Amino acid sequence: MTSVDAGRIEPMSQTPMSETPDAGTSAAPMALAMAQARAAALRGEVPVGAVVVRDGKVLASAGNRTLELKDPSAHAEMLAIRMACQEIGSERLIDCDLYVTLEPCPMCAAAISFARLRRLYFAAYDPKGGAVENGVRLYSSPTCHHQPEVYGGLSESEAAALLRDFFKERR
Repeated sequence: MTSVDAGRIEPMSQTPMSETPDAGTSAAPMALAMAQARAAALRGEVPVGAVVVRDGKVLASAGNRTLELKDPSAHAEMLAIRMACQEIGSERLIDCDLYVTLEPCPMCAAAISFARLRRLYFAAYDPKGGAVENGVRLYSSPTCHHQPEVYGGLSESEAAALLRDFFKERR
């Protein structure tokens, strides 16, 4: 498994949204993504966490680090995808699943497609910045080469509350 700690990398076909994954297989990775989101909030980052899993094994986990790394692409999904690719030695994450606490933005949605992730599980919907079920709806575009299976709304209330509380403290 790989995760980001203090900026260092250390070892460690579209489905209808109404269909839900097996709660037993998705609960633990989403709980780890939530933990990464809470850790990001403690660092002053927008609380988003992501986890990449293959065959029940966590390959990588990360939280947002855009401020810390001074990198606008250091979203949780991007960091977790990069680390998982390093972990397995490939730019493709075939048979891998991504769990993330917020609907991915256009950049992250495209990276998910390019990495050929099998499934995307996300918690909170993002009407303003999301690109999966909101906004550009990237995976519905005829120019999108790979569409992962998508499951939204897992642990939605917990993720939404974490984001709401984070931004409420800053207003």
